[in-house]
Amino acid sequence: MHSSNALRKQIESDFEHRYPSVLTPAARTIREVAATGIAQIDELLLGGLPVGAISEITGAASSGRTSIVLAYLARRTQEGSVCAWVDVNDSLDPESAAGNGINLKQLLWVRCGDASTEKSSAAVHNKPFNLKKPWTRIDQAIRATDLLLQAGGFAAIALDLADEEIEHGHGRRIPLATWFRFRQACDRTQCTLIVLSKAAYAQSSAAVVVECQPDRITDAGGTVIRCFSYRAQRGRVRFSPLTNVSRKPPDSTWSSQAAWNPEKRA
Repeated sequence: MHSSNALRKQIESDFEHRYPSVLTPAARTIREVAATGIAQIDELLLGGLPVGAISEITGAASSGRTSIVLAYLARRTQEGSVCAWVDVNDSLDPESAAGNGINLKQLLWVRCGDASTEKSSAAVHNKPFNLKKPWTRIDQAIRATDLLLQAGGFAAIALDLADEEIEHGHGRRIPLATWFRFRQACDRTQCTLIVLSKAAYAQSSAAVVVECQPDRITDAGGTVIRCFSYRAQRGRVRFSPLTNVSRKPPDSTWSSQAAWNPEKRA
């Protein structure tokens, strides 16, 4: 019976012409990073989010995941770069985005509709509506993200799956081939794709995963919220920053002013 080493050599030999080093983990990619503007998060990520790669920001509602992305897009849009927000559940608050520093003139907001919206639109225009294969919001979001990545010209794209996957569980149904295609498109166009969700779905296609959770809420009396505190940790890192940054502990805590409607997701 073959030993594990012998079996590995046999597999490597069989696949060497098509897949070199099929069982050997790929070396970490050295990437340029862009700061999020949150000092504690930038320290945690050794400088910021990787450019030209997929980053996943995960956590429950009000865990700080959206605050990180808003801060990142604020820096990019203020620099004059064009960014996009693919909104699966139509939950982005433009006033909150502007309050966090995002230049809305530099932001493309893609708002996904549901089957009922499509059916109503078809009825208005006297067009047939396919009841067997209605477009779900998750399908629209994936298609829109694919088009934006292939088109190029975007410094960063936020794919917000945070609410949709909780309600309908579609997040894990996204094929791994889709994430792999997104990873290649990001690398080619040097676009940062940030995925917001409750759990990590891109697996090996993601360069980094940041896991967020709420820490505490400070109020100013009554229903007035003064600030939120969050905790984050690196779940997975598959890149090395281009600059030589000293390593920090794999978790961080930061606070954010309540510049948005507290009824919205933080």
